[in-house]
Amino acid sequence: MKIQKKFNVLLADDHKIVRHGLKKILEDEFSEAYVGEASRDNEIFEQLQKSKWDLIILDISMPGKSGLEILKDIKATHPELPILILSMYPEEQFALRVMKSGAAGYIRKDSAPEELVDAVKVILEGKKFISPTVMDLLSDVVKKDRSIELSELLSDREYEIFMLIAQGKTVSEIAEILSLSVKTVSTHRTHILEKTKLKNNADIVMYAVRNNLLQ
Repeated sequence: MKIQKKFNVLLADDHKIVRHGLKKILEDEFSEAYVGEASRDNEIFEQLQKSKWDLIILDISMPGKSGLEILKDIKATHPELPILILSMYPEEQFALRVMKSGAAGYIRKDSAPEELVDAVKVILEGKKFISPTVMDLLSDVVKKDRSIELSELLSDREYEIFMLIAQGKTVSEIAEILSLSVKTVSTHRTHILEKTKLKNNADIVMYAVRNNLLQ
């Protein structure tokens, strides 16, 4: 399958080296592609106002608003614009939530370049890109009860922080990763514990282990 037509794709990632690597992959494969760049949420929305885009490739971990929040904001104003989520997290942690929020696909940053190319081709044909791993998750979703319910209790930012706590990250480390203040992360942590009825970080870790959220 070869994409012949010209198209515009916006790469949204706060790491310059990642954007440059992705840009090279896309330009090498798609000679007709124009590849724009954005490093944070406000730049994405500025680019949306300036130009027409056929695809956005969006990192799930962005400074300011999270990628999940940005995804929802974009879909609210540009419902037909396909968004491919790029993530350092395993599919088990975020893929279902991302697809439910309207993403056209979900791939990991450590995926082979061929998977990115395949995803772009599929999405530009008007389809959703569903990897075998995500397909397995979708097939098993009816069997997952408590874990799905828990994730739905939390906002996107709270869920992101929940998963980082489950991975053993401290409040300070999470604040640095997400470009948030320690106070903001602590407030989110308090809300997480209140909503989930869990008592502390150890309970969060144990919950994630029992429900196979850590891969």
